[in-house]
Amino acid sequence: MTTTTNDAVREITLEIGTQEFTFKLDPQVVTKYFNSTTQANKVAPANNLLVNTVLQDQRASLKPFLVNPVTVMELAGALLEEYSPSLDVIVKKSSSTLIA
Repeated sequence: MTTTTNDAVREITLEIGTQEFTFKLDPQVVTKYFNSTTQANKVAPANNLLVNTVLQDQRASLKPFLVNPVTVMELAGALLEEYSPSLDVIVKKSSSTLIA
């Protein structure tokens, strides 16, 4: 997996078996994906994310991998994980105790 960074667009390459696929993601594409995901609709938005962001000349080669919904989710998850910035986030515990 490789990443090329630009202020607006990030190119991320996923290696699937012996093939490489390059995806172009930007904040608008990722926001559209998250906004279209619902409790009952996760696979179709993930599939759309993959199909709409892969380089056009690689689209036909990617489609056979998108038959299995688990594979679709795994690929979309890998893509989004790589897209996510690396942040050091720490959740502080509240000093007060909840009383039921």
